[in-house]
Amino acid sequence: MLTIHRVRAVEGAPAEGADAVVVDGARIAAIGPYEELAAEYGERARVREWDGVLSPGRHEPDGAAYLESAYHPDPREAAELGTEPLTGAALAALDMTDTRWGGSARRGLQRLLSTGTTSLTGSFTRPSVRTAVTRSGLRDRPAVLAPGAPAVFTVLAADDTCLVTVLNGRLVFRRR
Repeated sequence: MLTIHRVRAVEGAPAEGADAVVVDGARIAAIGPYEELAAEYGERARVREWDGVLSPGRHEPDGAAYLESAYHPDPREAAELGTEPLTGAALAALDMTDTRWGGSARRGLQRLLSTGTTSLTGSFTRPSVRTAVTRSGLRDRPAVLAPGAPAVFTVLAADDTCLVTVLNGRLVFRRR
């Protein structure tokens, strides 16, 4: 499926005045001015318009600490545990099974995606956390915006709020 992502600007774009990215499946097909890309791909493509700047996304250099040294509570636990990650004594007081670590990791990954994170690194020692990271689609190195490259990017609003995160052509986060 072809999708044209129209934005205010494309960070580090190879073409002057680039304000659109064409995604074909899991790859970037083209980057350039929207009018040119719409003329070439428009009849076959879905157009998504975002009021922000498209960039390769953020890199989290210490993903292991974020996902394995904190518990990200389930929304059903909010009344008891709150909504923010738990560390230290609060974490030590919890009965942390491998299944619970996996659920925590998935919620932590969603938090990262909501900030525009598209890559992270770390030495993941817990099998359920490692599985969650592998399945998430997050890369282990920053993405590159170029035709032929994997369609991995984020769109940030003027206030640096993440509007959308795309991994391998899939919309994995969208601010409502």
